[in-house]
Amino acid sequence: MKLLFYAVATLSVSAVPAVSFAQSSEPLTRAQVIAELIEVENAGFHPALVDYVEYPGNLQAAEARIAAKQAKNIPTPTANGSSQ
Repeated sequence: MKLLFYAVATLSVSAVPAVSFAQSSEPLTRAQVIAELIEVENAGFHPALVDYVEYPGNLQAAEARIAAKQAKNIPTPTANGSSQ
């Protein structure tokens, strides 16, 4: 019984890094990070003028404005049922 317990414990501990590694995505490039910062600044968030009391809310509001803008730019599929 102890052997079964140790085997299950060992397998579960060794599986955790594999699962967490599988969920990671490609790292962002420097150009992508700069583009995202510019986009957030254009949406109204300015990191140099951060009010630390309102910081998370201000950033989330800017990200919500970006998401709303991107949602407007996504073309909707036509419902006529034709294929190309």
